[in-house]
Amino acid sequence: MQFRVLRGFAFLTASLVAAPAALCAAPPAQYPAHPETVAAITAADLSARDKAISDDAFQGRGPGTVAGEAAAQWIADELKRIGVAPANNGSYFQDVPAVNITLDAAKSNLVFKTAKGDLNPKFPDQDVYWTPQFAAGHVSVKDSPLVFVGYGVVAPEYGWNDYAGVDVKGKTVIILINDPGNEDKTPDPAFFKGKAMTYYGRWTYKYEEAARQGAAAAIIVHETVPAAYGWQVVRNSNSGAKSWLDAANKNANMVPVEGWITHETAGDLFHRAGLDYQTLKAAANKHGFKAVAMKGETLSADLNSTVTHIKTRNVVGMIKGTTRPDEVVLYTAHWDHLGVKPDVAGTDKIYNGAVDNGMGVSSVLEIAQAFAHAKPRPARSVAFLFWTMEEQGLLGSQYFARHPLWPLNKIVGGINFDANLPEGTAHDMVVVGNGASQLEDILAAALKSQNRVISPDPEPEKGSFYRSDHISLAKVGVPMLYPGGGYDLVDGGKAAGQKLRDEYRTRHYHQPSDEWNAKWDLSGPISDLKVLYKVGLDLANGDQWPDWYKGNEFRAIRDKSMAAHTR
Repeated sequence: MQFRVLRGFAFLTASLVAAPAALCAAPPAQYPAHPETVAAITAADLSARDKAISDDAFQGRGPGTVAGEAAAQWIADELKRIGVAPANNGSYFQDVPAVNITLDAAKSNLVFKTAKGDLNPKFPDQDVYWTPQFAAGHVSVKDSPLVFVGYGVVAPEYGWNDYAGVDVKGKTVIILINDPGNEDKTPDPAFFKGKAMTYYGRWTYKYEEAARQGAAAAIIVHETVPAAYGWQVVRNSNSGAKSWLDAANKNANMVPVEGWITHETAGDLFHRAGLDYQTLKAAANKHGFKAVAMKGETLSADLNSTVTHIKTRNVVGMIKGTTRPDEVVLYTAHWDHLGVKPDVAGTDKIYNGAVDNGMGVSSVLEIAQAFAHAKPRPARSVAFLFWTMEEQGLLGSQYFARHPLWPLNKIVGGINFDANLPEGTAHDMVVVGNGASQLEDILAAALKSQNRVISPDPEPEKGSFYRSDHISLAKVGVPMLYPGGGYDLVDGGKAAGQKLRDEYRTRHYHQPSDEWNAKWDLSGPISDLKVLYKVGLDLANGDQWPDWYKGNEFRAIRDKSMAAHTR
């Protein structure tokens, strides 16, 4: 991977039932003990922490569940044990109010009516759908005409508008995944970003734009290559409960029905309308494309859901700076995973998430302990943030970005860890979304101590930069670094690095098999952590205020924020 290819995609599973009154009510003895660790960054400590946080006792770390919130408590207790203070007015937690919406598939239906008869995709094998609106438990769409809107993108800077000349209010839009031009054999770097995916290629954007256009339903067509994940990920991630931050308008501004259909289902749907899917897809990749009404075809859907308010929280700790404590350097990782799915095949129903993101949690704790024992203490403060509900759409980090614990122009920058692979040492370190910020200059200097270099994202078409929690902070201007581990491995080179990524993505990503393994080679992650500790230490003891590079989409936001900054 970058396994961030799939970041932010999965949503809360059916087993994640809210239990606000019972959070952490289970006896602490049933959860893993805290390992004995040392101040130095070591493979033994990283492994021990990962083993603990991905233990079956935490039941896949589902936000809002007793066992999931116990995992958050375990992290807070670990911070206290290693000497890291609470960061939120004496508390290790920042509450994140959220809502679960659980579709009752047996009492819901979605049908495409066509001139050649009804098309009823089988849920969840051929389609998945849900509503983000939670004013009531029932949402209905009747006889909504279908319109193919290509990639569903409105991008003035690229002279692109898939909705030009068409009114889709009350209609159902059928949308392609990814960016225009992204699948070309030789993508033009001047056309969107060529091979590298932009935010316009994200499925989240496509629903957002459909809502702005007034659509009644938005259905994305899944294809494995441009999506970078198989249908099983779509199915597993969207067939249970889904979560949103609590909102006063109860998400009334969002599309009433959102969903996905398989490539095969889309082909059938287009054929029934006398259209050829591949021909229209090719047209949608060229300037001048116009949305196409799928004549004689409509969508009708009745969705019955259970709405539950849940309690979950980010975990927040801090080493206070000695001379400039109001200036803060961040290390972040999400603590949640997918919980338990009783209906999954096989005997193992627990999604332990040892790599995703037990490795991230353990990595930040390793660095936190090193800072806790650093002498002298850093001049600036260093904060360690563990997000909830990343798998549910980056919700914990989104909430923090809207309700930061420190002024955004006092946050110097940050490093986000997400699903870093156990692997051997490497000649390089991948920066996901490379070429973004001046943090990369600081990283490059630190890597020289290990005779290593920065490598660009080897799979930029997957849009990994937009698929993990750092993007929530980037959107409000805070420079963030997203390290992706080594790619050019000392043993096996780039071929070995790609093989590891492919194997994890196809065999373990968002599967119960993502479990801790005592035989892991952690020499690569340990080398990475030592470098990334140095990056944070240099920031914490220096006076640098890294910015986004000129031309970056977040530069203006940061510059405006920093204009009010008084040093």
